[in-house]
Amino acid sequence: MRAIWKGAISFGLVNVPVKLYSATSSHDLSLHQVHNEDGGRIRYERRCEVCKKVVAYKDIDKAYDDGTHTVVLTKDDIDALPAEKSREIEVVEFVPSDQIDPLRLDNSYYLEPEERAVKPYTLLRRTLEETDRVAIVQFALRQRTRLAALRVRDKAMVLQTLLWDDEVRAPEFDVLDKNTKISDKELKMAGQLVESLSGDLDTSEFEDDYQVQLRALVDAKLEQGDTLDTEQTFGVTEEDEDEGGEVVDLMEALQRSVDARKKKSGAAKKKTSSPKKRASG
Repeated sequence: MRAIWKGAISFGLVNVPVKLYSATSSHDLSLHQVHNEDGGRIRYERRCEVCKKVVAYKDIDKAYDDGTHTVVLTKDDIDALPAEKSREIEVVEFVPSDQIDPLRLDNSYYLEPEERAVKPYTLLRRTLEETDRVAIVQFALRQRTRLAALRVRDKAMVLQTLLWDDEVRAPEFDVLDKNTKISDKELKMAGQLVESLSGDLDTSEFEDDYQVQLRALVDAKLEQGDTLDTEQTFGVTEEDEDEGGEVVDLMEALQRSVDARKKKSGAAKKKTSSPKKRASG
């Protein structure tokens, strides 16, 4: 894993230097769009709705639209804001674990201590475990102030960003305000059903059925030769012809390399796995 941020946990007079790592990653197969007639890559352009010209990224500002008026925010406007650049994860309070509403949990990150900070890191981790508390912290990531919960997972500590109050919606459904009568018999039968399906959660017993079938479909097409030459899907531009086919777009060159590597490894790989329970939904 690669660290995306460095800083220090601060609680009381104790400072614990740490590195921040993303704790999750998507397993979805990466797909791009192509023209269904010739397989050519679909390219998106930043085109101005007023002058109809393609606009370079350096010439693009941000704007807010309230439905009637648009406020343009230039790069200078954004730079003038007091950007949050602190490298400190400040513990503001310790709260019982059951007070953290799962609905508020956002992104998760692992915290790795610097070698010289293993002892204070372990001390904080053990303290959270034995008190069954979660540390509520504030820190800055990508120039934005974040509220987060610091908790223990195995031997590591996990930082989970929390949504702010105005980011959580209330379930305002009028239909739920109606009086619905549930009989004791119905409650008992429902309880029996719950009991019959009760168990200990083992998420390894479930898998993403759609992604499994999508990967199987791609592997089958690769094995049968039902493919296109990746380089040809980019087409030939006038600039390519003028410069003898020289690659002028670094991103395209990198993408071609990645796609070619995926194609090579996908053709050589034969995936076998034992049947697993499929997640419904």
